[in-house]
Amino acid sequence: RIVVARSNVGQGAAVLCSGGLDSAVLLADVARREAGSRILPIYVSGGLAWEAEEIAMLDRLLATPPFRGVLPLATLRFDMRDVYPPTHWAIRGEPPGFDTPDEDVYLEGRNIVLLTKAAVFMARARLTRLYIGPLAGNPFPDATPEFFATMARALSLGLATTIEVAAPFAAMDKAEVIGRGRTLGVPLELTLSCMQPAG
Repeated sequence: RIVVARSNVGQGAAVLCSGGLDSAVLLADVARREAGSRILPIYVSGGLAWEAEEIAMLDRLLATPPFRGVLPLATLRFDMRDVYPPTHWAIRGEPPGFDTPDEDVYLEGRNIVLLTKAAVFMARARLTRLYIGPLAGNPFPDATPEFFATMARALSLGLATTIEVAAPFAAMDKAEVIGRGRTLGVPLELTLSCMQPAG
């Protein structure tokens, strides 16, 4: 588990959610772990092709028992269509195949965008802990312990408040997350694939 910075007790947590399996299980896990605290799911829209499907799936997921007591979804916008070209697979909505090399599915700065927008919102909402759901083996530079630690420090400094970044699934593989989801009663059939959400 990666945890950086100290949080102010009792102020609650935010969880970055996409409607995918990993973030759905993460949200249920945090809701169980921090029962009695404010738990806010956050969706950050970047202008990618499949976002309507993700938000619709999140709405269905959040109505199920594992998420009872979780705050309503906060949907934020951080448009990246002026950065990713119209030909980019995530803008076209045509994901590469499952066996595609990692570099071909990389969304540059994805976690930078998610954490930055969420943290500004959190500072205004008086929330201090931000959960994100990368798994073991994630090869991207914005999913490392060093990155999360550095971002937490920078966001805390820039917002003049404590922002803690936690990645509790960073040592888990997909099978372990699925097992955790079943234990928590997450309706996994209501989750989407991050590679082809609309499929």
